[in-house]
Amino acid sequence: MLKKLDQYIIKTFFGPFLFIFSVLFFIFIVNIVWTQLAQFTGKGLSYFQIAKLLFYIGVSVVKMVLPLTVLLASIMTFGDFGERYELAAMKSAGISLLRIMRPLLVVVSILAVILYFFSNNIIPDFQRKAKNMLYNIAATKPALNFTPGQFINQIPGYSVKFNKIYGEDGEFIEGIFVHKVATSFENNRTIIAKEGRFVPATDRNYLKLVLHSGYVFEDDIEGKDFLQREKQPNQSIKFDTLVQHFDVSAIINQAIEEERIRDDYQFQTYRRLNATIDTLRRDNQSSYSVITGELISQHNTILPYLDKTKKSARSKKVPFRLDSLNKDQRLELLAGAYSKINQVQESVKNKRQEVEGMTKYYSKVVMYQQQIIAYSFTCLLFFLIGSSLGSIIRKGGVGLPVVIAIVIFIIFYITLLTMENLAWKGKINPYLAAWLPNLLMFPFAVWMTVKALTDSQLFDAEKYKALFMPIVKRFSRKKEHARYQ
Repeated sequence: MLKKLDQYIIKTFFGPFLFIFSVLFFIFIVNIVWTQLAQFTGKGLSYFQIAKLLFYIGVSVVKMVLPLTVLLASIMTFGDFGERYELAAMKSAGISLLRIMRPLLVVVSILAVILYFFSNNIIPDFQRKAKNMLYNIAATKPALNFTPGQFINQIPGYSVKFNKIYGEDGEFIEGIFVHKVATSFENNRTIIAKEGRFVPATDRNYLKLVLHSGYVFEDDIEGKDFLQREKQPNQSIKFDTLVQHFDVSAIINQAIEEERIRDDYQFQTYRRLNATIDTLRRDNQSSYSVITGELISQHNTILPYLDKTKKSARSKKVPFRLDSLNKDQRLELLAGAYSKINQVQESVKNKRQEVEGMTKYYSKVVMYQQQIIAYSFTCLLFFLIGSSLGSIIRKGGVGLPVVIAIVIFIIFYITLLTMENLAWKGKINPYLAAWLPNLLMFPFAVWMTVKALTDSQLFDAEKYKALFMPIVKRFSRKKEHARYQ
């Protein structure tokens, strides 16, 4: 059973925790909407589909929101305890700071374990759904974007061409040709119009087209035998205005959530990523060997002259001296050498880009796998830092504690991005890069905890004033009393 003190501490912690988590989650979602909005607006998506896509994308931000929430909530909780003198009362009753931190340490440990399983099992599933939805939207929704002067078969059952498309939203068209795609046993229908415009349809599954000044050419041969079709006359209808609806439901609703992408590393659990990393490592080693062999085979005519062990043999094989050639032969030889050097440099450049691409992808996979566990440890470190800072600052609310927490998180995040970039470039081991932000934060967390346990006056302004007072007095003039001025 939890003691009343533990219940009170946990209750006090979860108040700001839930509020901060909601606010941060909303901020991260707004950031995603701002960056991703252009990919799914104006594509005929329903509000439900947009909300579902945002939810799929937003789930992945939990692994970044939770550590920051723990940091802010712990600072505010212990800051409130200090500001209301509850921390002093607990210590005067013989309760140590570690004892006060213990229930929340257990709670944060549980949250860290939950975050691991969430990152390992739930986030990959939602990442797969989100990425497939984005891919399907990009693949199907732009299908209704027409290119002037080109025949387009993107409307199911029709081949269309517009000579000119203009207007603020591209709703006005000129030089219209619409042909119904049919077999020789089906009715054929062709529409030619001088101008027209797209009009929003009541049902989003239909494309409404209002045409002006044109002709409809069609025949009625479906279900008739050969002799009847020969006798059937073609029909030509002139119109001033024609409203045509095209059924585009096959495009609008075409597998928005169909999972066509299945092999992305972000869709895999920690255990599956082990097999993926082993496969990548073997493939990379094989590719490195092939690249090395290609470079050697391409330039094997140069290597013997660069090999110092074949000096004597090389001297025998040289058929001429450069200064023995005439001017034209010398220029021809130098031009050939220059061309060969350019070929070598271009080949090396291409192979370097190929190697960099393989290294970057391998590093991404490794760091993604290690961060599944690393973020859980980040929660624990941020709790130690936050609780220690809160007990030292002794100020609650959203003022100074929030500023300090944001500064700490920004330092952590910049370190994380820096390590990722270095790992992608192959300048640091990706395993080390994934854990280095935590390794750098660990000594700081231990130091802050020790300072908090010893009741350090780390943020006491008077202490620093007293420290620098001798220096200030030395370089400042003593003021005379007002009566002597």
